Amino acid sequence: MMHEFVAGMLPHMPKSLVWIFSKRYIAGESIEDGLKISRDLNSEKVLVTIDLLGEFIKDLSEAEENKNNYLKIIDRFMLEGIQGNFSVKPTFFGLLIDKEACYKNVREVVAKAAANKSFVRIDMEDSQCVDMEWELYFRLKEEFPNHVGLVLQAYMRRTLPDLMKLNDNASLKAPHNFRLCKGIYVEPETVAYKEYHEIRQHYLEDLEYMLTHGIYVGIATHDKYLVEKAFDLLKKYNVPKDKYEFQMLLGVTPDLRKRIVAAGHKMRVYVPYGKDWFGYCTRRLKENPKMVNDIVKALFVRG
Repeated sequence: MMHEFVAGMLPHMPKSLVWIFSKRYIAGESIEDGLKISRDLNSEKVLVTIDLLGEFIKDLSEAEENKNNYLKIIDRFMLEGIQGNFSVKPTFFGLLIDKEACYKNVREVVAKAAANKSFVRIDMEDSQCVDMEWELYFRLKEEFPNHVGLVLQAYMRRTLPDLMKLNDNASLKAPHNFRLCKGIYVEPETVAYKEYHEIRQHYLEDLEYMLTHGIYVGIATHDKYLVEKAFDLLKKYNVPKDKYEFQMLLGVTPDLRKRIVAAGHKMRVYVPYGKDWFGYCTRRLKENPKMVNDIVKALFVRG
């Protein structure tokens, strides 16, 4: 109950107060902030994926601006020699306004990344977007087979069936490349698994399927139990280290991250930045009120 109360109050708190919590998880507002954090992570032998904060937009002029910003970001990060790739949210490019316009916008971003021998990850959003985002991925995968991937959410009831429907045959130009996360959006029980242990179970089922069907997988979790089970699966199937990576969010479980890197596994950290950091943080908190514990620690333990 307290979690929900604090989550509801956060959007009304001063930004300066919210930043005390948020700065652990957000690189900052500017491209320079994103570059600095990315350099620091690269120096720790950690790859990055860059995300310009912002999601749902009101008109296509915003989508055009967002696309142009991403084109500049790719140029700058590649010029600086950052070891990493880029993440995009289709709603940020107009998915819920004009599906075809969104495709054209994201295609330009993927084309720019491909020209720089980089990669774009399409984030999976709430259930109203899932079919459209699969469609977007397939269209781009056909033209840029080695330069685009997708996020899958283990708590969605459709995830394993979606994986099993994939046309992984000899005509595929490059293996599929998916990030597997638990999922964070609030969904009805008919759409998503709700119980903690149930979600864990399906995460491991999805992961095992990917590892045994030639799919490159980003094992995106901060759950120590899932990390240990992932180690077991990697050993069981003798998966080469160039066929998977671990992924985490900036500022979350850094000790576990260091342990994974020290064990010789590839690690990538999601680095969000941008002027919409306040909206990002308040939305995420509403979606996951249990994060309130981290806020309390940030305010009172870290001062």
